[in-house]
Amino acid sequence: MSCDKSCPIEHTVNLIGHKWKVLILRNLHNEGVQRFSQFSKGIKGITQKMLTQQLRQLEADGLINRKVYPEVPPKVEYSLTELGESLGSVLEAMNKWGRDHMEKNTKGSNN
Repeated sequence: MSCDKSCPIEHTVNLIGHKWKVLILRNLHNEGVQRFSQFSKGIKGITQKMLTQQLRQLEADGLINRKVYPEVPPKVEYSLTELGESLGSVLEAMNKWGRDHMEKNTKGSNN
């Protein structure tokens, strides 16, 4: 995997490389449409400010949709765009690698 001027790995990391972005994408991939409060409950340790920033960046990058319903109080839902859904295989590969790594560490500590 050589990278010259435009490196695909670097491009991907720039889009999803932040810890919170990956967890937001994971939740949308696994659970489908989510509201702000669902992210707050489903992602341990994320602040409201950080969640807001990351959702805005993911929307600006075209990975998620933000739909506002004309209600009082306003109802806002987030979902993956087609581009965001195309990251499913990346998230699944990360999940598999993480599970394998955790199993190896568990087995290694039992010896």
